[in-house]
Amino acid sequence: MNRPGSRIRLIGLLGALSAFGPITTDVYLPGLPQAAKDLHVSSSSIQLTLTTCLVGLALGQLLVGPLSDRWGRRRPMIAGMAVFAVASALCAIAPNVYLLDLFRLLQGVAGAAGIVVAMAIVRDLYSGTEAARSYSILLAVNGIAPIASPVVGAQLLRVMDWRGLFVVLAGLGVVFLLAAVVAVPETLPVERRRTGEVADMFRNVRHLFVDRSFMGYALAGGLSFAAMFAYISASAFVFQDVYGTSAQQFSAFFAVNAIGILLGNAANTRLVRRWSPQVGLNIGLAGVFIGAAATFVVTTAGLGIWYLEPALFVMVASIGLTMPNATALALEDHGDAAGAASAGVGLLQFGLGALAAPLVGIGGSHSAVPMGIVTVVAAVLALVARVALGRSRRAI
Repeated sequence: MNRPGSRIRLIGLLGALSAFGPITTDVYLPGLPQAAKDLHVSSSSIQLTLTTCLVGLALGQLLVGPLSDRWGRRRPMIAGMAVFAVASALCAIAPNVYLLDLFRLLQGVAGAAGIVVAMAIVRDLYSGTEAARSYSILLAVNGIAPIASPVVGAQLLRVMDWRGLFVVLAGLGVVFLLAAVVAVPETLPVERRRTGEVADMFRNVRHLFVDRSFMGYALAGGLSFAAMFAYISASAFVFQDVYGTSAQQFSAFFAVNAIGILLGNAANTRLVRRWSPQVGLNIGLAGVFIGAAATFVVTTAGLGIWYLEPALFVMVASIGLTMPNATALALEDHGDAAGAASAGVGLLQFGLGALAAPLVGIGGSHSAVPMGIVTVVAAVLALVARVALGRSRRAI
C-alpha cells in the first residue's frame, strides 16, 4: 500500500463503501413529501425516519468498531453489507411509518459497518498528516454520494414511487457486498488485534469519552456534521414547500451544495501539505459558522432562495475541511484501537445529527426558521468544543 496508485485506489474504494450515510439519507430525500402523504403522517413524523437511520448509524458504529478491533476489518464490513441489502428491501414493503422507522434503524446499523471500518483501515495504514490527506481523499469520493443521490432519487421518482427508492438501495447493497468481498484487504494483523472479553472492547470506547483531546476534536467534527444534517433533513421541505421548487430543482440545488464538500476536500489535501490539520480544522470551523450565521439571518428575515443558497454553500463546503481534520486529530493517539476510536467519532457525529434532524421539523413544513436556528447553534457549539477541549498538539 506504499505505492501512490495503490493507496488512491484503496482509499477510493473505501470512500465508496463508507458512503452509506449520505446514500441512505439523500436518495430518499426527494421522496419525503410523497412518503408523508402515502403513509398519512406529518412532515415531522416522516423526518423521524431520517433520525432513526442516523441513530442506527451511530449505534452500529459503536457495535462494529470494537468488534473490528477484535475480529479484523473484513468480516464486520462484509456482514454489514449483507444486512444492509436485506434491511433496504424491508423498507420498501413497510406498511406504516412505525415499521419503516424500525427497518430504517436496522438499515443504519448495517450501513455503519462501511463507515467505521473504512476509517479504521485508513488509521491502520496512515497517521498524522498522511492520515488527514487520506481522509480528505476518502471524503472526496464519499462526497460524490450527496451530489448524485438526490439527483438520482429525483429522477427515479419520475418512474417509481418512494418505495422503489429502497429497492434501488437494496441493489446497491448487493453491489457493495461484492466489492467488499473481492477488493477490501485485511489491514489488522492477528497479532495487533485486541484480545479479552467482548465487554472489554466496548470499555475502550467509554475511555475515549474522558479523553479531553479526543472529545474536543470529535465534538468539533460531530457538531459541524449536525449543522449540515439540520440542513439535509429540512432541505426537501424548505426548498419544495417554502420556496416552491420542484423535486428536480431541489436536487439541483442540493447537488451544487454537495459539490462544495468536494471543493473543501480538494482544498484540504493541499492545505495540509503546508500547514497542520489543526489549521485546516480551524479554517473549516470558521467557515461553518459564517455560513450558518448567514443562513440564520436569511431564514429569519424571510429573504429569497438566492440569498439562502450562497449561505448554505459556504457552510456545507466548509465541512470538507472540518471532517477530515477533526477525524485525523481525534484518531491520532489511538492507533492501537482504531476501530473503537472510529466508532466514538461516528457515534458523536451521527448521534448529534440524529438530535438535529427532528428539531428542524418543529416549525412544520412551511418554515425555514428552525433550520436557521439549529444550524447556527450547532456551529457555535462546534467552536466552543474546539476552544474548550481540543488541546494544542504539535504539528503532525
